[in-house]
Parts: sequence; C-alpha cells; structure tokens
Amino acid sequence: MIKQYLLSPGPTPIPNEVELAMSETMIHHRTPQFNKVFEEARGGLKKLFGTKNDVIMFASSGTGAMEAAVANLFSPGDKVLVINGGKFGERWLNIANAYGLNPIDLKVEWGRAVKVAEVEKQLEAHPDIQGVLIQASETSTTVLHPVKEIASLTKGGPLFLVDGVTAVGVVPVPVDEWGIDVLVTGSQKALMLPPGLGFIALSDRAWDRTKKAKLPRFYFDLNLERKNQQKGSGAFTPAVSLIFGLRASLNMLEREGIEKVYARHARLCRATRAAATALGLKLLAPDSPSPAATGIFLPEGIDADKVLEYLRDRMNVTLAEGQDQLKGKVIRIAHVGYMGAFDVITAIAALEMALRKFGAEIPFGRGVAAAQEVLMEALP
Repeated sequence: MIKQYLLSPGPTPIPNEVELAMSETMIHHRTPQFNKVFEEARGGLKKLFGTKNDVIMFASSGTGAMEAAVANLFSPGDKVLVINGGKFGERWLNIANAYGLNPIDLKVEWGRAVKVAEVEKQLEAHPDIQGVLIQASETSTTVLHPVKEIASLTKGGPLFLVDGVTAVGVVPVPVDEWGIDVLVTGSQKALMLPPGLGFIALSDRAWDRTKKAKLPRFYFDLNLERKNQQKGSGAFTPAVSLIFGLRASLNMLEREGIEKVYARHARLCRATRAAATALGLKLLAPDSPSPAATGIFLPEGIDADKVLEYLRDRMNVTLAEGQDQLKGKVIRIAHVGYMGAFDVITAIAALEMALRKFGAEIPFGRGVAAAQEVLMEALP
C-alpha cells in the first residue's frame, strides 16, 4: 500500500480532529443540542471573516454563495463590473449573465493581477455601475488581486463583492476593516472540510440593498436564512455533520492563531516558488502570487496533463491541472488548509522524479533544497 497525497487546491486534506467531529452521532437540526454547535460555529466565522455581522451558511459549494450574492443584491439590468482574470472570474460573469444583469467584462491577462488604475478607469467611465465583482485569490491562475486597494475605490459607491474561496483563512480579508460588502468562501479549502458548505458575509449597506433588489431567489434567500440562522439553525435542512466539523476546524485555526496561519501559508508559498525557480521552471503568477497555490509551467515539449496523470496514478500524489488555455502546460501545487512543510517537500520531490521520468534534465534535490532553505525559517 502506498500513501495517497492530496496536494490540490480543493478538496484539500482533512485533519483527524475534523474527521472525528464529523463522525459524531447524527442529531436533529431543530434541537438545543444542535443550536449550541451552530452558534459556536457562527461565532468562529465572524472572527475569521472580520465582521460584526452574520456569516450565513448554506448547504452548497462556494459557487452557491456567489449565486446568493448576485440574486440578493441586484435587479434585472443592473450594470456590474466583473474582474475577469481566470476561470472563476468567468464564473462571476456567467452568474451575472444568468440573472439578466448588464456586466462589463474587464479582462485581465491570466497570471496577472488586475491593475487598480484600470478598475478606477471603469468606475469613472460608468458611474451607474452597481457592483464590482472580483476574486481575492484566483485559484485557476494562482494570482492574488489587490482587494484592499479596490475596496477603497468602492466606499460609498458600488457594492464590492469578493470571492474569497481560496483567500479566507489564507490571507487577511477583513470585511469590516476594509469595507468589503460581500465576502464568500467554501468549506473545502482553508477550512479543512469536505465540499458542501458555502459561506457569505454582508456589510450593513449590502443588507440594506437586499431589501430593494428584485431578482428572484428561494433557497438562497439571505434574509430568510439570516432570520432563521439567528435562531440557531436555518430555513432548510443544514449539513449537520459538516457543521460539527466546521466547529472543530475553526477551533484548530484559533489555537494555531490566525496570524500564524497566514504566515504559514505565505511561507509554504515562498518555498514552493523558490523550488520551481531553482529547477529553472517558469511561474504562472510571477508578480502577485496567491499563498493558496503555486502555478508552474512545465518545460517545453512535456505534456503537463500526462505528468499529472503519472503523479496521481503511479506515485499517488495529486496536484492540479491548468485550465482552458493553460491545459497541458501548467501544474498547480496547493499549500492551503491542512498542509505543512513536508507536504511541500513531497510535492517538489515527486515533481522532480516525474519530470525526470518524462525526459527533463532535472537534477534531483535542487528544488527540494531550495524549498528547505525557506522552510527552515519556521524551525526553532
């Protein structure tokens, strides 16, 4: 038997403590016993999101929370600015189109962060923009967008909606402090849970907008959910076992200390990038990397998808592929959630071996050594 290594940017590994919490005996969701668990999880989410307001939980993926944001905050024909720099920027665009909004598609080169000046230019050219939609961490391109700077442009203006699926629990994205109007995430990234929970936090002015918005919604009705979740459960059947696990994962993050969590992600990112550079490989996001995952171009003539298949099926190491125009060219190594120094070492060592298998002249240990130099910083 060979151990499996899950080193993709979602789903991510689940700690034993969280698995044990999810295996607790099922209880009914309309009971004081569940209400207690639910309230403790709600309190932990408020701290993580940096907000005094409710963080709403849905039994959905992060995409469900994105859809809830659009459905609850806008009316048909509303003009919105979509920062489209990757597969998930495209998702904001697709949701906006599905709900009959009027999106302005601000295209950004894959692998680059949006320029704040470009956003400002669009806001000046279109003063009737009702919302700005962005990823904090664009998982498909491993880029970190300048959310704090853009939030300063939208204060008192259009609502600012942030997909934080691979940012919450990885980098600071404090809702109240930065003036973010909507922040969403999912369970299967830094929260160290299986897929199945979507989360959304709204500012006061975003909650006010929900009372005026005219798009249809039923399951994703934020006001209905807020009313019910404040009572300790939800409007519909919640994902009971996942919420048990959520309470455990939030406790783990609190014990580690959120600043140390952010520092760990940043260190693992630097180590992975140092390893790739030492191996002479080109980085997908050279200037604004996300601490959640690192995208790496493989050498010319080597099919990245075949390398990934070999890693997964022969070496039991699962990394992630490039998407759309990056398919077959790029691999992505995650360092998000329940991951540490030796997960990075495993990923780099396996990559060196796989590249050698496919004919690349890769010196064994060079990438590993570069990563070790960075990872040593955290050792006593």
